[in-house]
Amino acid sequence: MVDPLLRVEKLVRRFGGVLATDNLSLDVLPGELHAIIGPNGAGKTTLISQLTGQLTPNSGAIHFAGRDITRLPSYRRSRLGLARSFQITSLLPDFTAADNVALAAQAHDGHSFRFWGAARREKHLREAAQAALNRVGLARRGDVPVSELSHGEQRELELAVALATRPQMLLLDEPMAGLGATESARMVALLKELRQEVTIVLVEHDMEAVFALADRITVLVYGRVIASGAPDAIKSNEEVRRAYLGEQHAVTSHG
Repeated sequence: MVDPLLRVEKLVRRFGGVLATDNLSLDVLPGELHAIIGPNGAGKTTLISQLTGQLTPNSGAIHFAGRDITRLPSYRRSRLGLARSFQITSLLPDFTAADNVALAAQAHDGHSFRFWGAARREKHLREAAQAALNRVGLARRGDVPVSELSHGEQRELELAVALATRPQMLLLDEPMAGLGATESARMVALLKELRQEVTIVLVEHDMEAVFALADRITVLVYGRVIASGAPDAIKSNEEVRRAYLGEQHAVTSHG
């Protein structure tokens, strides 16, 4: 039996009187693309924020690569190989695509205190940036300011920024958000390629993309896991259909 790369045990997070994460347990295996779905307010982004260290749980434990990271700060988790892309873009709009990726590589190397320009000058950072841009299909867009990239290109650039930190696991929060049909298809194709190289946790509302990509799916409702399993088992789970999937035309029309 393969040990999980990520293990979440009985996680609880409260905001005042609201229980946003309710005794949540979850395993993610190495090499897996594990999707987390649920209606708005289900606690998906709250969970991701606890995994990356932006939020601290009230109780429970998070283990990554065999280490207890429950109280570890975000930058330490990044060094261990956890990388996140955000639901709302977190790129630097006045910098070029290559600059954004090089700065991420620089910060991961532990040199975030140095002047911004250093990332442009250092050969190994420029090469790392170009390799990441190549990987996501932006090889010819490195010199373009982020503000001039299309929304789809910005989402691809966020993946390049994450890949520049050499992650063991990517935590992707709504990578399809705001994409048109053509851009969504490009993103699905890219994620299909990346899943061969890195473990991925995917939070996503696009059910067609989820069922095209996921090895396993965990369903959250009000911060609680109501089901976890293979895509076919999730599709046929009556509790899931009542709580969530029945509202999703993409699922019912695709099997």
